[in-house]
Amino acid sequence: MARRSFVGVLVGFVGVAGLSQTASAQAFGLTPAKIPGTGGFTENVDFADVDHDGDFDMVLAQGGDDGDDQNNIWINRGFEAGGTIGFFVDRTATQFPAVLDQSRDIEFADVDHDGDFDIYVSNTSQLSNQSNRWWINMGGAQAGVMGFYVDESSARWIGLNTPPTSIAATQLLGNGFIDFSCDCDFGDLDNDGDLDLVHSSYGGAFNGNVPTRLFLNNGVGQFQEFNPSGFRLTAQSISNGNPAIWAQGTQSANTNNNTGTQADVASSALDIDVMDIDGDLDLDILHGARQELPRMFRNRLAENGGVLTSFTDITTAAFPAGWSTGDGHYEQEMGDCDNDNDLDLYGLNWQAAFGFDDITMRNDGPGVFSNITVLSGSGADDNEGDFVDYDNDGDLDLYVANFSGQDKLYRNNFTGSGNFSYTNVTSTQLPTLNRVALDADCADLDNDGDTDIIVANDVNAAQYYLTNNTNIADTRAPRPANLEQAPNRAPGANPTVVRVQVYDNASYYETWYIDIQLEYRVLPAVAFTQVAMVSSQGQIWRGLMPGNLVGTVEYRVRATDRRGNVGVSSTKSFTSTAPGPVTYCTTSTTSSGCNPAIGFIGTPSISASSGFTITVASVEGQRAGLTFYGVSGRASSVWSPGSTSTLCVKSPVQRMGTQNSGGTFGTCTGSFSEDWLSYLTSNPGSLGQPFLAGATVNSQAWFRDPAAPGTTNLSGGLEWVTAP
Repeated sequence: MARRSFVGVLVGFVGVAGLSQTASAQAFGLTPAKIPGTGGFTENVDFADVDHDGDFDMVLAQGGDDGDDQNNIWINRGFEAGGTIGFFVDRTATQFPAVLDQSRDIEFADVDHDGDFDIYVSNTSQLSNQSNRWWINMGGAQAGVMGFYVDESSARWIGLNTPPTSIAATQLLGNGFIDFSCDCDFGDLDNDGDLDLVHSSYGGAFNGNVPTRLFLNNGVGQFQEFNPSGFRLTAQSISNGNPAIWAQGTQSANTNNNTGTQADVASSALDIDVMDIDGDLDLDILHGARQELPRMFRNRLAENGGVLTSFTDITTAAFPAGWSTGDGHYEQEMGDCDNDNDLDLYGLNWQAAFGFDDITMRNDGPGVFSNITVLSGSGADDNEGDFVDYDNDGDLDLYVANFSGQDKLYRNNFTGSGNFSYTNVTSTQLPTLNRVALDADCADLDNDGDTDIIVANDVNAAQYYLTNNTNIADTRAPRPANLEQAPNRAPGANPTVVRVQVYDNASYYETWYIDIQLEYRVLPAVAFTQVAMVSSQGQIWRGLMPGNLVGTVEYRVRATDRRGNVGVSSTKSFTSTAPGPVTYCTTSTTSSGCNPAIGFIGTPSISASSGFTITVASVEGQRAGLTFYGVSGRASSVWSPGSTSTLCVKSPVQRMGTQNSGGTFGTCTGSFSEDWLSYLTSNPGSLGQPFLAGATVNSQAWFRDPAAPGTTNLSGGLEWVTAP
């Protein structure tokens, strides 16, 4: 989060000894021995298991307005030789690039889809021009050491100076572009299975005139701007009346329009959030604004047949009147505060005109918010909030990092039926915490089942490590909800894609790390097959079922959190029906004027040993011939020079037994027939074996016709999909 100028802020320190008298009564206690004792001008903290050893490591963004600094990586020593879970060591010198920059935010994301956590660093050009950076984990596809990072910024941006870029040529740098970025988030905006980037900007001197931009992942971790308008700025700022780049309509600062005619994609955003607010399983954007009013954008993916076209600024349709006032809106969070399987909203300083009051709003289901409630005792200049179920009672409590005084803790008074409220329990549950806090992040750092907190502090003060003292283990199962209904389909190569929302008693960026499995079976099978789902970010997960399934397919989602609590979704089903065999391709005309007609009898069921016969009628009488098949698809090429036949099956092909067409010579009374399933049974090593249900097969007949050019002719083609 952004560091701000201040006067007369008391930076205090409370030692462990000073807390010992009250620690037993508090939910959290300071444990500085668990982290390196160095301070810093720390803007942000984020957690991930960078080395895949089973515990959370952390990274810190350093610098901000205080100048160029080195970001830090601290490794959890829980599974190191001689290490202790929850105790950290600074490995910056060996595992991080030696880069000094003005960092405001640092985010983990698997950008190259190789199973490890890469890093995106958001920097500000407030003091000197610089770009955001891509740091790639050397495990996975890089085949290096897991948890070691290399700066690959230049290689990860593509097309910054070519259409459809909106970035003015004057703003380009060798490894990116000039910007003022405080928070960038990831999400699969186009539902193609990789993580895209929402890149916010607050503008020089917080002027709010530099647009937020979207960048789509090409599948291997390279990012190109999504700019359906095609408009390119001539300078740093966007002006009213310009196309709104990635949103519908034209740019209009502070617009109240929600029909797509206008949008405001440029405000002094210090924080953004990517999540599904309206239950359509695509990712929307909550766009913060320090000086202006925060905004909401709806993704139009669902209404455009699954194709990403643009976003719509729906701010005044989503939020009730008076949703925010004044300025100083530094941050906001989305979480299911009432356990009704949609995301509610916490707005930090959203009622700034009334004294920096924090608020909550309830999501009424379709992404429309109501019930603005001011949090008691929140009227201070807070900087960042984070949802945490500190007492493991199953609902989301709230930790707030304060810029100019005591950090705060709020307990959720969830009572069911969509009702929640927050009680300030700071005085009884927190020690004295009065440094200049810019960020707080929550996770179970010592693997004891409750959630701990790291607070990122500014003005060269050490970070706070708050160990959860409740010792209440998490027994709450995650909740897979709103599982996508797969449409009925025909078998084929393309997988069946389904998405699901997953909620837990934790922020959704903690839920990203739990195990989500898509389970499916083809009836009447009893056992389910499992395949891992991938986080789309927000509360959305995405899974793939094989496209060659045939029959009635049942599926569900199983979510298992880090404590082994299991939640299972409702079961849904779809039908994958193999189409009947079809004929295609132009048939030949033989020397006697015959037009051979290919057909079939029966069903191509791979569980049967016979019963699917390929037939060819109207063939030249008394000719030698055979049928053949292939599994590589259709062809359409001339069989031989001067021939009227077309080769309809791609090679390689499998010839079946030679036959005589019978009938009368010189007439069209000949025919062929071949039971394909019997042939497979008698020739188990033939092409395509073993066949699976849903496989596509093509077949054709060949026969001699000496009186015709080329000496041989072909029938038309037959295509079928194998059944169970």
